[in-house]
Amino acid sequence: MVLFKLDEFDTKFHQNIGEHNIKNYHLYSDIRDEKIGSIKDVLVDENGSIRYLVVDTNFWVNSKQVLLPIGRCRIDDTNRYVYAKGLTKEQVEYLPEFNDLEQVNYDYEERVRGVYRTSLIQAPLETMTPVETEVPLEAPRRLELPFIGNQSRQERTIHKEIPAYAEPKERFIPEPVTPQPIYNRETYSYHEEPNLYEINEQEHNTLKLYEERLIANKHRVKTGEVTVGKHVETETARVAVPVEKERVIVERTTPADAGRVVSPNEADFNNKEFVRMDIYQEIPDIQKQAVVREEVRVSKVVEQDTVEAQEKVRREKLDVNTDHGQIQERRG
Repeated sequence: MVLFKLDEFDTKFHQNIGEHNIKNYHLYSDIRDEKIGSIKDVLVDENGSIRYLVVDTNFWVNSKQVLLPIGRCRIDDTNRYVYAKGLTKEQVEYLPEFNDLEQVNYDYEERVRGVYRTSLIQAPLETMTPVETEVPLEAPRRLELPFIGNQSRQERTIHKEIPAYAEPKERFIPEPVTPQPIYNRETYSYHEEPNLYEINEQEHNTLKLYEERLIANKHRVKTGEVTVGKHVETETARVAVPVEKERVIVERTTPADAGRVVSPNEADFNNKEFVRMDIYQEIPDIQKQAVVREEVRVSKVVEQDTVEAQEKVRREKLDVNTDHGQIQERRG
């Protein structure tokens, strides 16, 4: 089975548990309400179903990232907490470290599942037996741990020296070992272990599906500017004015009695005799006069137009998988 990080599975796909994205939620153990760390990532299968939360345990044990099956957690959206059900420090110490998806295969997941299949509970303080009465003082104690994944018996046996006068203290003891079912690596499915990979409906009875909608707003923006003014241009104008001018015509004719002999008294020779005549002409008198040629009115009108915009929106759809019976879906 192939796993993907949620963000890398599909950029359009975004599935939340509860009301928010559970990344960076604080992780607590529900045994003592101890803070374990925080959620760093979410792993989904090829169908987009959440299978593991990637947990950073820097608040509890040596800082490392481990996998927490989704069925072993309870989400508190109000406080943005995730509670790991029945998780102990011993289990975290035995969980294989998660570095990248390349290391996750069936064998790796079996090591993870082997830790969570072994339930460790805390024994009450009043039921604890002083340590020095459990084993001889001179003998080291062989601590037999529960089977974890594919570990050998030698790997599960720890030699621990018990001090002669140890103070009684609380410890975790394994529950009676019950036979574990045998799984086939060729046919294994996450549905075979609902306690690890299915969300408990009583603890997560609300799964909100979200979708994005386009909201159209508008605002005014300046797209240009129109300036209307006037300036003076100079050009040469021409006008035709009819004018009159006078000229003198001297006409010389031969009288009818030309050649007639006149008497000395009639003939008056005088070199000072002349005729004076004034000559006039009209010249144009040009003047300029300003007149109104036209009027210009400046105004603006508002035109309405419809602009179509498109954008990709996302929608979450509900996936219901069941192996027993039919499910009737009701819409409220």
